[in-house]
This record gives sequence, structure tokens and C-alpha cells, in this order.
Amino acid sequence: MRQISRRIFLATTGAAFVPPRITPAVSDVPSLLDHIILGCNDLDCGVAFVEEHTGVRAAFGGVHPGRGTRNALLSLGERRYLEIIAPDPKQSVLRSRFGNLKELPAPQLVGWAVHPDNSEALANRLRETNVSFEGPTDGSRQRPDGKLLRWRTLDLKDDRSGLLPFFIEWSGDSIHPSVDAPSGCRLVSFAVSAPDPDDLAKEFRLLRIDATITRSDKRALHASIAGPKGELSLTS
Repeated sequence: MRQISRRIFLATTGAAFVPPRITPAVSDVPSLLDHIILGCNDLDCGVAFVEEHTGVRAAFGGVHPGRGTRNALLSLGERRYLEIIAPDPKQSVLRSRFGNLKELPAPQLVGWAVHPDNSEALANRLRETNVSFEGPTDGSRQRPDGKLLRWRTLDLKDDRSGLLPFFIEWSGDSIHPSVDAPSGCRLVSFAVSAPDPDDLAKEFRLLRIDATITRSDKRALHASIAGPKGELSLTS
């Protein structure tokens, strides 16, 4: 199979997306964005960093058994949230899709996720278009209150070094993290920057992803979160 980025993924979902815009500034939020991931080498430090700038303290979410990570969550509005992820000191092996979080010198964006309506249908469409992917794969995490969250994820084999999202379908019996994570913040904007925005825009059009692309010498993700204390700008 030829490897195609996660943007070509979304083209197969059949959802109604707005064609992307190439703009000089960060603006807007993709309609199906589920969550953004802030990576750090220490969870407590990551939580404190976000609280210092937004005024809202993320709540401990739980650990990812076998992956070597744990997280804290903060709601960004309806069906959107921030995941702060870091190594779990109680696990000896780190198998994070976001690379070696221990080496991050400071908190930074390491990825993002969108929610397809049906991961199996998405997988079938990707096969029909010869897009290389992995999944859907079952995942779970036990919350501090003992409740088990379950989901399925689907990953593109070529994600443009993290510029493209992975896909997450939440189980119907699981509470979406945006519902009961600490509130008070909202995601103001999300965008992707690249030195080849025209080529990237073609992928977005094929995928029908309504995300903003900005021109930059560096490939990166950008997000802005507004809270009671102020606005926090994040990048990868």
C-alpha cells in the first residue's frame, strides 16, 4: 500500500468539511477535532504550566498500562479537551506514539486527534483508496474513580511527522473527557504550519478537513487556549 498522510484519511470519512484556507495567521478550529496533546517530561510540571497561564488546573486522568504514560485532562468546551501526557514513573517501559517524552525540555504540542463516526467504516474506506494505516485498535484507561474508559484508535502510517491527526472513536458506554474534566477554558484556534502549504492544502482538500494551514519554514502544530487568567499559546 502507498503511504498517505492522515489528511487523506479524513477524505474517506464522507463528512461535510470546509476546504482549507492558507492564511498568514492561526485561526479557527477543525470541526471534528477531539483533543490536542501537550507532551512533557513530568506530569506535575505540565499541569502547573497550564494552570499558571490559564488559571485552570487539569485533573489527573489515569495511566496507560503498557504504554508507560499517564495523563491529566482539561475540558476545552463541547467534545474537545486538552490531554497533558507524560511518562509514568511507575512503569519501566515507555511506548508512546509521541516519541520519547522524557527528552522534552519543555511542554509542547505532540499531536492531535479527530473523532470519526465509525472507525470500521473509516478503515474500509481507507483500504479502498490504498491508504496505509494501523487499527482500529482497542484502548482503555481506568479513571481515578474506578470507571473504565474505552475507545478505538486508527493511525496513519505516514502522519507527516505528527502534523496529521490520529482517529479516536469513543465507546458508547464511556464518558467523553470533555464532559467532566475541569472546565473554564476553550480552544480558540488550531492550525498547522509548513513550508509547503500548497501541497499540504491539496491533501486537506482531498480529506475535506476544515483546518487552517499557515506558511512557515518549520512544520508545526499551533493552538491557543483561553482561560480565566489569560490565553496560552502552544506549538510543537
